[in-house]
Amino acid sequence: MAERGCPLEAVPLPAEVRESLAELELELSEGDITQKGYEKKRAKLLARYAPLIQGADPSLQAESRLPGPAPSTAPALRPQKPRPSNTRDERFRSDVHTEAVQAALAKYRERKMPMPSKRRSALAPASAEAYTPPDTSSASEDEGSLRRPVRLASTPLQSHPSVQPWLGQAGQGSSTSSSASSTSSHPGGSPAAALAGPAALAHIVQQPDPNQPKPEGSQMAVLKGEPLAASTAWPPSLLAALRQWGTTQPRAPCLTALDTAGKATCTLTYGKLWSRSLKLAYTLLNKLTSKNERLLKPGDRVALVFPNSDPVMFTVAFYGCLLAELVPVPIEVPLTRKDAGSQQIGFLLGSCGVALALTTDACQKGLPKAQTGEVATFKGWPPLTWLVIDGKHLTKPPKDWHPSAQDVGAGTAYIEYKTSKEGSTVGVAVSHASLLAQCQALTQACGYTEAETLTNVLDFKRDAGLWHGVLTSVMNRMHVVSVPYALMKVNPLSWIQKVCAYKARAALVKSRDMHWSLLAQRGQRDVSLSSLRMLIVADGANPWSISSCDAFLNVFQSRGLRPEVVCPCATSPEALTVAIRRPPDLGGPPPRRAVLSMGGLSHGVIRVDAEEKLSVLTVQDVGQVMPGASVCVVKVEGTPYLCKTDEVGEICVNSSTAAAAYYGLLGITKSVFETVPVTVAGAPVSDRPFTRTGLLGFIGPDDLVFVVGKLDGLMVVGARRHNADDIVATALAVEPMKFVYRGR
Repeated sequence: MAERGCPLEAVPLPAEVRESLAELELELSEGDITQKGYEKKRAKLLARYAPLIQGADPSLQAESRLPGPAPSTAPALRPQKPRPSNTRDERFRSDVHTEAVQAALAKYRERKMPMPSKRRSALAPASAEAYTPPDTSSASEDEGSLRRPVRLASTPLQSHPSVQPWLGQAGQGSSTSSSASSTSSHPGGSPAAALAGPAALAHIVQQPDPNQPKPEGSQMAVLKGEPLAASTAWPPSLLAALRQWGTTQPRAPCLTALDTAGKATCTLTYGKLWSRSLKLAYTLLNKLTSKNERLLKPGDRVALVFPNSDPVMFTVAFYGCLLAELVPVPIEVPLTRKDAGSQQIGFLLGSCGVALALTTDACQKGLPKAQTGEVATFKGWPPLTWLVIDGKHLTKPPKDWHPSAQDVGAGTAYIEYKTSKEGSTVGVAVSHASLLAQCQALTQACGYTEAETLTNVLDFKRDAGLWHGVLTSVMNRMHVVSVPYALMKVNPLSWIQKVCAYKARAALVKSRDMHWSLLAQRGQRDVSLSSLRMLIVADGANPWSISSCDAFLNVFQSRGLRPEVVCPCATSPEALTVAIRRPPDLGGPPPRRAVLSMGGLSHGVIRVDAEEKLSVLTVQDVGQVMPGASVCVVKVEGTPYLCKTDEVGEICVNSSTAAAAYYGLLGITKSVFETVPVTVAGAPVSDRPFTRTGLLGFIGPDDLVFVVGKLDGLMVVGARRHNADDIVATALAVEPMKFVYRGR
């Protein structure tokens, strides 16, 4: 700055101005603002200090002193030399980050690929006189401003020659490029220049883009899954299966728990599971009394408080509650008395009328205590009685005592908690009939057989970890090896080692587990995955799971992993398992993937694009609809009209496997669990209601289901839709370990 008069370091500028200048330089160094925008904003900041700093734009000085509209043209600022790096505010320095960004830019230039376009404002300035035509050679000079809403321009869509015709051809002229949109929106008698004030602002924002892509396909039809076979080999209920295996196969292994060193701490047999569950049921029904009256009655809700490292005691507690005709409510172990998450759990427990909590001696010792030595009352929780269910605390039932539980029908079997994006927690009630139907549908879809071994890396208290690892496994007398999360953090290869050691036929993982194992697999040459016939990816509906699946297959295919073994699935707390990919030996079609334009997806339209572009989203199918289920896709807002075949909407399911309600919440239950999809003519598509899954997607070729996001992650910017999952997928696509830093 020496050539412009007094050095900036010698000027007594206020601290807030220096901080703003430092932030401005950081934006420039990281490419978040253009050089032209940087110079203009910097000049505005320094305009009032013109007597001390020579060279500031006179028009900007006048603008800072006098109210009123700015002149339509301003003298060009002289080029400024970059400020020495040693004068930057140390709080905003990130030299490593800057170098990484510059390296990435150079890499893209070498590949001669189009860079992602920046968002550009399409709104008018405050007055027509103040309107300045946009500079078509660079981005908007006020890109960082929050005062003007942003309209995102869509990119041209070209159909890929190798894409199946179901996706349709990209409409010619259905959208325009970002640069073309921004320049042609202000032609010579620009409407934006003619409008002014808040009315103009509202007029331009509410006007639909005439060039935005629109769905062109026909109205979709309801998709029906394969019939649910009524096998005579299936027990009539889940408790009947437990009784059968506990008495006829008492030594068969049911569940193996591992410690943080990877060693088996306990193997629960079916005989032990049956006897311990009976003892717990008898104790709950006969030993918990108040004034000679039973403390619990059939249908009462009971909280299950067990850590993720103790699947054995959780399974005993779950089946003990079912035998006692009580409703288990699995929750997380509270960490502190005032934890925000546990307050929401407390609301759930209160709404469910929970008065008793089951836990283990070790878990109870780790809970916060009051001065009396009792378990502390957590903020927002109802008063609870705590019962330790270790063997010494239970009473053995008489030989002639048998539980009278009826685990069939519409009664509630268990309640699974769900946390919404606002942070509220609700309980999803699953009936006995749905529980049994879910176990039967998973058995048929996955081809489970007796005595198979399943390696489970997921949380066994909820979602797919519960459905596969605790419920369906018992129905089929399977052996589950439960890998705790604490072990995965120490040894990410532990689940692969257990698959190899136990010759597991199926494994239940998430894409993060596959990613971690890739980072730790170097030097491990004695592992083999040839025994696997199904590798179920529970979060296969997430857009970023496909990269983990591809990378994992590339590395472990040489170690016995077959490509057809990878089976992504889509789940929902309301609809349970929505879809799952079947291997070819179970009649499943070959896997598919779709390369979709993100510009089209932001308008809810499916448009195929070229894979080498940066503005595309590649998604994999999550398989076929569950047996006995019907699926359709409806519009996200308003009346649930059926979507067109090339339109993205919310997936709805009609199935006996779906959950029944949000416990105690009749209002939102009706809107989610009793949806009636209608045709464009307004006619219902079925005489039975559908359940909204909260998953956004479409039906592809071979009746395969594709998921592109979740309703909870939906963000609407102007008239365009974006999803939080896309942001994660985009961050992962640019190697976040190099470019994304903590706290940024």
